[in-house]
Amino acid sequence: MSLPRLFLDALPNLEGHLVPLGPEAARHLKALRLKPGAALELVLGDSAWTADLAALDRDRALARLVAPLREEREPPMELQACLPLPAQLSLFDEWLPPLVELGATIIQPVVYQRSEFDGAKTAARLERWARIIQSACEQSHRNRLPELRPPMPFAALLTWKAPQKWVAYELATGQANPALGLADLAFTSGPEGGITDEEFAALAAAGWQPVSLGRSILRAVTAPVALLGAVQFELGRAPRP
Repeated sequence: MSLPRLFLDALPNLEGHLVPLGPEAARHLKALRLKPGAALELVLGDSAWTADLAALDRDRALARLVAPLREEREPPMELQACLPLPAQLSLFDEWLPPLVELGATIIQPVVYQRSEFDGAKTAARLERWARIIQSACEQSHRNRLPELRPPMPFAALLTWKAPQKWVAYELATGQANPALGLADLAFTSGPEGGITDEEFAALAAAGWQPVSLGRSILRAVTAPVALLGAVQFELGRAPRP
């Protein structure tokens, strides 16, 4: 059984160091019915540690660092998810957990032509999305929180810098799917209603390669998860260092 994992701000990494966990973490650990002495895992900045629960009450918890964890759960390259902002922002909530579990390292919302973007409503949800990302990282035992960026216009994709750039596209292009390398990969897909012909032409001219995800038409909420799942399958073919 995996141990509970919590993400915290970076602290001096000293064995035996007592770390305050805060009210939200205390409530979570109480919900798990943990008692002082229970084993935990903490991620402090970029380092993961085993820890013991030293004290726990309703709104306060302390953990004692035991030893650094020698593990690597992160992908071998950046996986940059350039996600279309949907008309229903609640769909973004559905995207985040599986994309985080599948190793996305950057979450970049993109305003496509069919996104129906409302800046105020989107800004109000960024804090919620950050919490969802952290919860998904804890659940999947990742070592690093993905970077959640503020929304950017579609035009910014045309100057996006990445060695590999893929766009999930539902129409046949006559091109085979690109082979996956170990260089950083950016990927994007369309909102409800899809990518317009003009947007796809602009992406193709900017070096984004079309990727087919099968013959059926996928929902906007399905496409990026299917694409990243296929990437992780291919990464699983390569021997681990």
